[in-house]
Amino acid sequence: MPFSSSLLVTMFEWMSVIATTAFILSQTKVFQRLIKYRTNYGDKLKLILLFALLAIFSTYTGIPVHDALANSRVIGAMTAGLLGGPAVGGAAGLIAGIHRYCLGGFSAFACAISTTAEGILGGLFRLYYRERPIPWPVALAAGVCGETLQMLIILAVARPFQDAWGLIQAIAVPMITVNPAGIAIFIVIVNNAIEQHSRIGAVQAQKALHISTQTLPYLRQGLTPYSAENTAAIIHGLNEYAAVSITDQQTILAHIGAGSDHHIPRTSPLTLATKEVLKTGLIQTAATKREIGCNHPGCTLGSAVIVPLKHGQQVIGALKLYHTAERCISPLDMELASGLAHLFSTQLELAEIDRQSQLAAHAEMRALQAQINPHFLFNTLNTISSLIRTRPETARDIIIKLSTFFRHSMQKSSHTIPLSDELTQVNAYLSIEQARFGDKLAVTYNIDPRTETVLIPPFTIQPLVENAIKHGLQPKESGGAISITSRLEGADAVISIADDGVGMDPAEQELAEQPRHDAAHTGIGLYNVRERLKGIFGKNYGLTIDSTPGAGSTMHIRIPLLAKKEGDLH
Repeated sequence: MPFSSSLLVTMFEWMSVIATTAFILSQTKVFQRLIKYRTNYGDKLKLILLFALLAIFSTYTGIPVHDALANSRVIGAMTAGLLGGPAVGGAAGLIAGIHRYCLGGFSAFACAISTTAEGILGGLFRLYYRERPIPWPVALAAGVCGETLQMLIILAVARPFQDAWGLIQAIAVPMITVNPAGIAIFIVIVNNAIEQHSRIGAVQAQKALHISTQTLPYLRQGLTPYSAENTAAIIHGLNEYAAVSITDQQTILAHIGAGSDHHIPRTSPLTLATKEVLKTGLIQTAATKREIGCNHPGCTLGSAVIVPLKHGQQVIGALKLYHTAERCISPLDMELASGLAHLFSTQLELAEIDRQSQLAAHAEMRALQAQINPHFLFNTLNTISSLIRTRPETARDIIIKLSTFFRHSMQKSSHTIPLSDELTQVNAYLSIEQARFGDKLAVTYNIDPRTETVLIPPFTIQPLVENAIKHGLQPKESGGAISITSRLEGADAVISIADDGVGMDPAEQELAEQPRHDAAHTGIGLYNVRERLKGIFGKNYGLTIDSTPGAGSTMHIRIPLLAKKEGDLH
């Protein structure tokens, strides 16, 4: 039975329905991930089911011909393989094939086999192109090959042969003409989506780079209220967002635009959506006011995209882009926010590297100053001179301690050394100071042997001891005592330097928490030590100070027990 032109026209009509369905599918999130060729197993399962349903739908829209069906089932099965590979195409084809077999008819088994084979054949073409878009002429050729294969399988499997031959005569030309065209159209739609996605990505990347260039001078200073305010102002000025906000881990650093009357930096609480991003480290969209989670009843912010700012794997803050209308976050917003967060995170990491380099350089400068400090050297030489006749052995011991101190000072502060080595240098320093002050300076050690191999940056303890003597004990006419202890606390080591000197009032303690550029500032050494330890070991480590005016001070150093070689931590 030869084919009729009406059959060809009818198949083209149904193929246009499938092409429309393809366009709708190309707008779904699964297809958007598929466009990037980074589908996970869950997405692949969804694609199998989608294409299997598409193929089953094509079976039901088939046209009865000679106790069989002229249909477009191959479009679903083969396109699944062209986009998802042999596994996706074969699985979608198998599901659609089993469904066709259950419908019965003399060609049911042959159609089940051919549908599965066509899905696998499409997947073989995908293997050749891998992550490249498949050109539509290739998809067209694949469709012709697939439909030709189906005709051969029907002839080989369907019985009686005379009925199979009659069916082929009726459906071969329409199906080999229409279905490959449908497959090609499907691939054109997907390729257009790929191209559109690339254009969107390029535009947003260019915009993100432009913003990043303008914000670089600010973010290289670190994540501070000043840098955050200027960065948020730049983003707000170059985009049509209702508001832009930047936070650290605890508070709002800057908020520009709508809602600034109650989203007040350093005073207002973080929204629920922001807290979730800071907790999980994952980008999040808030489509409604409720999802944003602002407690202010008059807040006009309706939707937001929130992305984490990171230093390595550590979340240090968040960038938020707001619209006043609800459900207004687009893929463009997602792309821009994600790109900006990545660039800002890189800039902040570079800022931290610069800051650590400056701290290390400052530490080396202080070490060099300690080596050539005229007062320290003059006092030590005077002590040696006064003892060289009356107590030559003591003078000789001070010279040895001075040599030990200078030799230790030559080490580079960017490395780490065992605690025992650091204590050797501290002991040399204290021995010299004890020779100067005599009974006015008492020193005790209580070192847990298990902590002696803990790695610590050089010139961590010595500046604290020097600070205790100079600012804690010297103001007392009677002098005082210093004790150095170390102990284990879980997976950490805690080193304490205590004195019974004059102590510090709250204002003096605050100086140790703030960076200052005055070299004569008494807290600069304490700040330097604290920031170096935090920079190397993380925010949970560093220096804390307990001090009571008139009763003395205790400085605690907390570091992790790390079994790493020298220099591995920087």
